[in-house]
Amino acid sequence: MILTIANQKGGVGKTTTVVNLGTALASIDKKVLILDVDPQYNSSLSFNRYNHELSIYKALSGEKKLKDLIQETQIPNLKIISACEDLAAAEYELASDENRNFIIKEQLDQIKEEYDYIFIDTPPTLGLLTISALAASDEVLIPVQCEFFALEGLSKLVKTIDMIKENLNTNLKINGIVLTMYDKRNSLSTLIEDEARKYFDTVVYKFNVPRNVKLSEAPSHGLPAIIYDLNCAGSQAYIGLAREFIERNKK
Repeated sequence: MILTIANQKGGVGKTTTVVNLGTALASIDKKVLILDVDPQYNSSLSFNRYNHELSIYKALSGEKKLKDLIQETQIPNLKIISACEDLAAAEYELASDENRNFIIKEQLDQIKEEYDYIFIDTPPTLGLLTISALAASDEVLIPVQCEFFALEGLSKLVKTIDMIKENLNTNLKINGIVLTMYDKRNSLSTLIEDEARKYFDTVVYKFNVPRNVKLSEAPSHGLPAIIYDLNCAGSQAYIGLAREFIERNKK
């Protein structure tokens, strides 16, 4: 399965979800590849695997083959293709390419059979990189921060996904919505959760990811939170989320 983690808003937990859900699945012997297409390359830093010469940009620009960019991580069964700051220019460089919306799909088609799951970490925009990632994907997972205006942004993203499904990828579907930075002591978090479950029903995952210091600290150590502190509330939430993810995909 190729799954894009997307939200046009930054700071909602896309990278945290990619890194920790991927790590949790790799820990139960699933073969996982993380493809970082965010010019801020936070997924790459989370595994201490930033490498300009091995970034996805090299494949998008035609300099190297995708299979030659894959790096091992400190997590068995989990590999990564890193991003770099040059991706910020990729949208302009590829603007005249008639096949630009399918450039990531063409690359992943070469290697997708080697993995159980390929997770694509996208930039906080609905530009070319995100659209190309969605065109390449089977499903999309949407992290939503429990804050004001979150659901308004979610509605816009769902409309974009519907547009991509209609024009570029008829098989694309929403895997689920993950509520992040949840604080049960905050009435706003509860309100956002109630509204999300009201309008999107079973699409919303049962496990909410709490606001947690360890989740924020882990990337500075070049580690997923699940490895940095297995017992913290954030790690336990992602382990629960991984179980639910597996159950959903059995159906």
